[in-house]
Amino acid sequence: MSTETAFEAYESVRDRLPVVRPSAAGFQRVATLADIADVFDVFLLDAFGVLNIGEAAIPGTPERIANLKAAGKRVLVVSNAAGFPHAALMEKYSRLGYDFAPEDVITSRVTLLAGLNGRKNLHWGLMATRSTGLRDLEDLTLTYLEEDPAAYDAVEGFLLVGSAAWTEERQALLENALRKHPRPVLVGNPDIVAPRETGFSVEPGHFAHRLADRTGISPEFYGKPFPDIFDLAFKRLGNVDRSRVLMVGDSLHTDILGARTVGIASALVADYGFFAGQDAEKAVLASGIVPDFIVERP
Repeated sequence: MSTETAFEAYESVRDRLPVVRPSAAGFQRVATLADIADVFDVFLLDAFGVLNIGEAAIPGTPERIANLKAAGKRVLVVSNAAGFPHAALMEKYSRLGYDFAPEDVITSRVTLLAGLNGRKNLHWGLMATRSTGLRDLEDLTLTYLEEDPAAYDAVEGFLLVGSAAWTEERQALLENALRKHPRPVLVGNPDIVAPRETGFSVEPGHFAHRLADRTGISPEFYGKPFPDIFDLAFKRLGNVDRSRVLMVGDSLHTDILGARTVGIASALVADYGFFAGQDAEKAVLASGIVPDFIVERP
């Protein structure tokens, strides 16, 4: 999938994303977060496209984050990485040279679990990759969704958290099961795509929007750009001046739109992640989702 195709995919589902008023204000271009560090006390960082591309840290970013923290800034990760257990993410960030406390990593996986409320006792069908394991999900009654049609019929709802092993056959089974018997669909990763070392991976949001189009089911989304994940972040932060909080991300339709939705400032990373090698300013104008800053790199 190309950047242009991914952008068009997000634009095509704007009716399911939060609505914000078009911004009359423009954006400021800066080189790095160091140029605006004095303006903010709290930095909320996306992961893919900001901290790392695939399994590699973006050069210079571990040092930048360390410098921000040394200057007294509060730095949290706010990520739609629902497919990985929290402990696995912490291990990955440490391996890449980052030093985050576990409580300072807020994921859509955690957001999804918080959103289950009184539904924890339901029998859930799980879109996930077996190799990532079920840490954080041990208390739920789960059945992996694979090639057995009976599993899709037996469960009481569906959790879409990781799509690395998902197939067209499984998608067809899910859609058929929902047509026959509508049930809740909870999406732990609203991303349609994620930037990798080469190109984009297709994420659970892509399949959720497809099934919504084909079945009439309205999925429940947990994670950016929806306010639920930011609510968790602010709960962790406590009493802070929201005018001094900056969301940093590489995607207009998740990171920047999410920041606009909850009324905080945002910075779009232009040279890495979603818009690497592309014209980010053109996309801002086309979408009407305007960040406060466009930074070349974190």
